[in-house]
Amino acid sequence: MDRTKMRAIAVQNGKGPAEALNLIEADRPNPTNGQMLIRVRAAGVNRPDLLQRRGLYPPPPGAPDTLGLEVAGEVVSDAGRWRAGDRVVALLGGGGYAEYAAADPRHALPLPAALSFEQGAGLPETVFTVFANVFEHGRLTAGETLLVHGANSGIGVTAIQMGKAAGARVIGTCRGPARAEALRALGADMVIDVQADDFGEAVRAAGGADVVLDMIGGAYLQRNLTALNMDGRIVYIAALDGGVLEVPVMALMQKRATLTGSTLRSRPADEKARLARRIEEVVWPWIEAGRFRPMIDAVFPLADAAAAHARLEAGAHLGKIILTA
Repeated sequence: MDRTKMRAIAVQNGKGPAEALNLIEADRPNPTNGQMLIRVRAAGVNRPDLLQRRGLYPPPPGAPDTLGLEVAGEVVSDAGRWRAGDRVVALLGGGGYAEYAAADPRHALPLPAALSFEQGAGLPETVFTVFANVFEHGRLTAGETLLVHGANSGIGVTAIQMGKAAGARVIGTCRGPARAEALRALGADMVIDVQADDFGEAVRAAGGADVVLDMIGGAYLQRNLTALNMDGRIVYIAALDGGVLEVPVMALMQKRATLTGSTLRSRPADEKARLARRIEEVVWPWIEAGRFRPMIDAVFPLADAAAAHARLEAGAHLGKIILTA
């Protein structure tokens, strides 16, 4: 076996539909500048991967041009705090859809003992995103109410559990009664089927929301403001329904509302390292105590990356979609 090569997923012609994802033989990463090499056992599939596959979300400078923002696996050689054989999860700038990936050792966390590689691979991208946006930008505290849109997604099921673990009341929105029932079983205090009810009026009638985590954008803003309590915070992490907002300024002023949001991938390495330390301090004890467990929708072998992307694009998933390498 050629130890300089590995199996990886590439996008035929650089961009295209899910069917453009192909399994190829590629060069194994050569870690530089203090990076470490991880033998990838599982990788998470995320919506930014879909955008990159379509040519709409180029990797930041210095990142691999292959897909994959989070992995779980084993450290190949000593780096930083890690020793060869350590089981870790890691946040990446790219390159996770492969048998090996290079990572900044500061962006890795120990794989919790009770979790499989598949469960661990569903943690970094979602946990970093939720922690940064809900708890730092959104300033959610115990006793407040968190409204999570797209609550059936990997981000959504993570936000529900992290919000509950932090002592907040959590309301989720989704499409369809079956998903709503599953989210109640996961711990959401209230779930609103947006196909049947106006979530803005329903949340306001239930006492309102202090923080809104919104990946929908578009026309949701007006209803978010209806649902929002005084001094509430609306945090954007995506815009699946449109990235241009028509802001009712008077309503914003009357609620003393804050509109904010962020991306994760483009943050400086030092900032991601800071987030990793805080997450290990705050979130990892929740996992160890059984208060939060990653929810897996489906697992596909690496060669079936196209099917995994099709599953995510169809929108029928509940939790994370994972590739195994």
